[in-house]
Amino acid sequence: MSTITTKDGVEIYFKDWGPKDAQPLVFHHGWPLTADDWDNQLLYFVDKGYRVVAHDRRGHGRSSQVSDGHDMDHYAADTSAVVEHLDLKNAVHIGHSTGGGQATRYVARYGQPQGRVAKLVLIGAVPPLMLKTAANPGGLPIDAFDGLRKQLADNRSQFYFDLPSGPFYGFNRAGATKSDAIIHNWWRQGMMGGAKAHYDGIKAFSETDFTEDLKVIEVPTFVMHGDDDQIVPIGASALLSIKLLKNGKLKVYEKFPHGMATTHADVINADLLAFIQS
Repeated sequence: MSTITTKDGVEIYFKDWGPKDAQPLVFHHGWPLTADDWDNQLLYFVDKGYRVVAHDRRGHGRSSQVSDGHDMDHYAADTSAVVEHLDLKNAVHIGHSTGGGQATRYVARYGQPQGRVAKLVLIGAVPPLMLKTAANPGGLPIDAFDGLRKQLADNRSQFYFDLPSGPFYGFNRAGATKSDAIIHNWWRQGMMGGAKAHYDGIKAFSETDFTEDLKVIEVPTFVMHGDDDQIVPIGASALLSIKLLKNGKLKVYEKFPHGMATTHADVINADLLAFIQS
């Protein structure tokens, strides 16, 4: 397997496909998944001649199931370790959901200051802040995230069937065509990772405030969000992020769910390609 070891001794698994001299696209997966969640995009863009890179977040997939460091600061540092190991330059970073938070913090703290980033894409991403606070009244109450933690602790396997079967892909909507293959693939990826990492990761994606990260990002940023996202409500995420970005572009997808990069890959891939080439 292709792995690197971080400064604090964590083994991070990564995929690196395509010509090494081509422009790199770096994909950041959502919670509690793996780099495999991007398989459709990886195949699409490697066929277009790009170098595609995706890694399993610490505690997820094939990376080490360590006890500590399941927070956005460590996630961003781990990303930087992979990027620096591969010496990626002029890269486009593409993050979904929790991966959007990870990509945002990486670009703000490492990629942009190092001059390694060309563009950023946020798909159904968690910034600027998911948790409801006095300063963020449109966020979700802490009870919602406590509920996720309880379901994970009580029966993680069942939880990892229920979430993709319902709100993640919008399969709970009237008229939706449920895909057992997509649901089972979500479950497979989730169960590859560590329960401790996933439990701690809920705090990371829900309570991290990315406001200051977004404010300092100057590279062109494409914010993509479905208006029927039941996991990361658009009003508490994309509609606020676009106001904080210096060079942002927002596209709202009517009736698209949280997992739209899977359910509507043809539309998302085409829009990604257009943005990357712009």
